Amino acid sequence: MHRKLEDYTESEFLELLKGLCYVTSCSEREYMVLVEKFDAAVDLPRGNGIIYYPLDGEDDSPEGILQTLKSWRAENGMPGFKG
Repeated sequence: MHRKLEDYTESEFLELLKGLCYVTSCSEREYMVLVEKFDAAVDLPRGNGIIYYPLDGEDDSPEGILQTLKSWRAENGMPGFKG
């Protein structure tokens, strides 16, 4: 079962982002599981496009993606990370 963003701590989600950005999984299937976890958690209109298709000038590092995600969710009245 995939978790909502508010079920993750910020550091847990950053590790998930690092796994996606640096492709730390052993197989394509494991990588796709990470993509599915990300998509289920973020609820962004751009979805995983925030990782694969950053906007001009957007920080596409795991930390930058995390900040963009946090800002977007706060601006849209959505919950943040737990703890």
